[in-house]
Amino acid sequence: MSGGSGVQPKIALVTGGGTGVGRAIAKGLGAAGYRVVISGRRAEILEKAAAELGSETGAEVVAVGADVGDPVSVKALFDTIANRYGRLDLLVNNAGVSVPGVPLEDVSFEDWSAIVSANLTGAFLCTQQAFRLMKSQTPRGGRIINNGSVSATTPRPNSAPYTATKHAITGLTKSTALDGREFDIACGQIDIGNAASDMTKRIAAGVLQANGTTAAEATIDAAHVADAVVYMAGLPLSANVLTMTVMATKMPFVGRG
Repeated sequence: MSGGSGVQPKIALVTGGGTGVGRAIAKGLGAAGYRVVISGRRAEILEKAAAELGSETGAEVVAVGADVGDPVSVKALFDTIANRYGRLDLLVNNAGVSVPGVPLEDVSFEDWSAIVSANLTGAFLCTQQAFRLMKSQTPRGGRIINNGSVSATTPRPNSAPYTATKHAITGLTKSTALDGREFDIACGQIDIGNAASDMTKRIAAGVLQANGTTAAEATIDAAHVADAVVYMAGLPLSANVLTMTVMATKMPFVGRG
């Protein structure tokens, strides 16, 4: 994808790209030759990450502030990409939040609304804007990869809001893959198990298990997730990884609780 070969670099957008798994994915894509746009709500962190990622990979990494749960903000984000590059080849719907693990009946409406907005509404709004751009650009089409989490199939205790949004992401992935067929838009989902980040620090220290005990769990370097995303993104649009699970081998995910 280097300019020296006469092939224009592909354009990627990673939401929540300033920290954690999103930052690792942005780094992997930059190293693979993509021009990368990272979005997030915290401008200072985002700008710092863009500068560091550009230095680390030699790629063009651009920070664009956006709140994925706000349709006006999301439209402005995609307008910026369209105006700067004229197209988008890859959208990674990575932005998301969790809430403290509390009994289901104690979840506040405010926490429920915040997690649905960030994890589900945000992915939908970005997908919607990506469809509009990918359908109209030349060459037509592109790829969307959703961060599902292993919670897309299997919940942790006291995680109803997060689990509900991640189950919903699976439905969004399948609908996007189906509706995108006619327009050369592929959509897949990566379900991540315990990639090391600020969000998973408590997991490495000890977290409630389904049997009521507390146990520390194994984690993996987020770079392994980035490698998987780069593989998924590198396929021709005639091929698609619909779902992939990348997880710590020794985490207690496969088995009975």
